[in-house]
Amino acid sequence: MADAAHQNILEVVRVTREALRKSDRKVADAILADPRRYLTATVAETAMLADVSQPTVIRFCAAIGCGGFQDFKLRLAQSLALGTPATHSVLLESDGPQEVFDKIFDYTITSLDWARKRIDKATLARAADLLADAKRIEFFGFGASGIVAQDAAQKFPLFGVPCGAQMDAHQQIMTASLLGPQDVAVVISNTGSTRSLFEIADIARGNGATVIGLVGNTAPLMAHCDVSILIETLDNTDVYTPTISRIAALTVIDVLSTAVAMRRDPAHRSRVAAMKELLRELRSS
Repeated sequence: MADAAHQNILEVVRVTREALRKSDRKVADAILADPRRYLTATVAETAMLADVSQPTVIRFCAAIGCGGFQDFKLRLAQSLALGTPATHSVLLESDGPQEVFDKIFDYTITSLDWARKRIDKATLARAADLLADAKRIEFFGFGASGIVAQDAAQKFPLFGVPCGAQMDAHQQIMTASLLGPQDVAVVISNTGSTRSLFEIADIARGNGATVIGLVGNTAPLMAHCDVSILIETLDNTDVYTPTISRIAALTVIDVLSTAVAMRRDPAHRSRVAAMKELLRELRSS
């Protein structure tokens, strides 16, 4: 977990809102409704806009981990510099293409930064070690996570070993059953509660393979993995919410494949460079 002083303060307010005192929640609601209004506001102005006392504003700042009102305003400015927070980016029926454009880009930037600050880099490095030593890598996922699995498999030139991503449930079971001690299975799930992935992970581990999990939140799937990378985002199941979890998982796949490629010998890197040159020749000038 990232240090509290470096968290997006607007998301801290969103997450902690229900635990705040009733009067403090009034300050939280006022700020979340129009965060930019408070960049230049004084304590007195904030108290008036939230319909609370000035001591309540100070208490609110302390309750969300700020060292006073000025510290809150500084962190508010930093948060807004990353893009409009998720709490202020909900898509509405009345939004036109321009509003949708701005909100989705803002939401994506904010949420990716949220995920970045929460990923355990030591766990990420451990996963890269395991992938670098693998003789074969198979990626498993369903739905949007299945798309991430397919993207990962097509990066096999970077991983430097055979990679696969079966989409059929029967083929997934068959593939997991054929993995061995020098192989790695990567199971991908934002919810971490897909029962079929539990079975796949258990089958792979039972045959001696190592299982790496890419999971969107602390969930049961992690207990079936040897190493679990927690990729926490601000995604939810709202029909209008962009699929940030998939973008974050794709980014982690990019990190892992690149980290593994950089560990390969010069001959392998030369082959990858030659492969890319061939691909460039297929494109029109």
